[in-house]
Amino acid sequence: MTKSRLFCLLVVLGSAFMVLFIIVYWDNVGTANFNLHTSFSKSYPTHESVESPSSDLSTENNGISDVDRFLDNFLNFATTKNEVPSTKGEKLVQRGGSNSFEENVRGYDWSSRTKLEEAILDQELIQEERKLNLRSYCANSSFNFPFKDRDFDEIPNKELDHLVVDDRHGIIYCYVPKVACTNWKRVMIVLSESLLDKKGAPYQDPLEIPREDVHNTSNHLTFNKFWRRYGKFSKHMMKIKLKKYTKFLFVRDPFVRLISAFRSKFELENEDFYKTFAIPILTRYSNWTNVPTSAGEAFSSGAKPSFSQFIQYLLDARTEEQRPFNEHWRQVYRLCHPCQIEYDFVGKLETLDEDAALLLRQLNLDSLFQFPPSYRNRTASSWEEDWFSKIPLEWRQKLYKLYEPDFVLFGYPKPENILKV
Repeated sequence: MTKSRLFCLLVVLGSAFMVLFIIVYWDNVGTANFNLHTSFSKSYPTHESVESPSSDLSTENNGISDVDRFLDNFLNFATTKNEVPSTKGEKLVQRGGSNSFEENVRGYDWSSRTKLEEAILDQELIQEERKLNLRSYCANSSFNFPFKDRDFDEIPNKELDHLVVDDRHGIIYCYVPKVACTNWKRVMIVLSESLLDKKGAPYQDPLEIPREDVHNTSNHLTFNKFWRRYGKFSKHMMKIKLKKYTKFLFVRDPFVRLISAFRSKFELENEDFYKTFAIPILTRYSNWTNVPTSAGEAFSSGAKPSFSQFIQYLLDARTEEQRPFNEHWRQVYRLCHPCQIEYDFVGKLETLDEDAALLLRQLNLDSLFQFPPSYRNRTASSWEEDWFSKIPLEWRQKLYKLYEPDFVLFGYPKPENILKV
């Protein structure tokens, strides 16, 4: 065999090996999503030096392995060749052609499209402000709170159970109870096809999924389950997905979220929450000598914790010592680790409809379904003064300190109206 033929053979074999390596590597990563994002848990600049969320893109690849850099270049080349039109209007033209019969006869009314684009642009600017605020306070050395400066590797697996992963679309959602998490979990089930309906087909309509199935943890792949699949490589795989996937969460005014949690878990008959939380609250802070042992008996006799007793329970040092805060009133910074994970999208319940529409559009999922509507009689910010009117001022101020990181990180103003006499 001549040297030239041998050289050609080596080139072919090398190319084949590289293609095989890419396929195996990417299959292990488990992603079907080619929208690459910034790496997780960067060292953010200080607030004064932050000019825009993209100001550090030039250093984005620092610390990335040669394999990752090769994959990034390869995938970017693939997505450029198969670029998807960015608007529905462009898709329509592509499908029917610029001279399609229906378009020529009826025409399209693009005036509403212009208004929609302007509204979406406003929301995109708001998104950048939210992310910039989050990054600047995470980088601010004068603003401190528990676990702020720990590394992602130091977070125990049990504290990563709120990060839901959809490998089919490359999405990670950190769910926060009392912030539309039931419907967002429904969306994640539809996207990941992790649950079948009675006909044996994956659910396509989020609202068709029964509530009890939505909150069944077996129907969601979360970070804390990675050790079963990847063993000692679980944290490494989390980091890969955090770097490649789109990460989002939705938040809410912390005090309003507390009111909502109290209403749903203590004003409605809930056997589990009564036995786990209401009995200890009534035993410690009420005048009941014989606390009822069941929720039904308690509700019929009027033995229900008051909102004041619930706040007293949250402020009691014994509470965290005996049992960590339940997820319904645990702080968002403890659920979603926003200073260790760089989120691509920060939604708010106060602007749920607009934020959900923008997020689905950015994920190219807006043509599949619309986000389910909000619940009726939703707890509103205007209720705060009434609910806190009977809470002692000192308690209110201590409660704010307890939830201050959530107020500051996510841009909620300090509720001066209930923190002063």
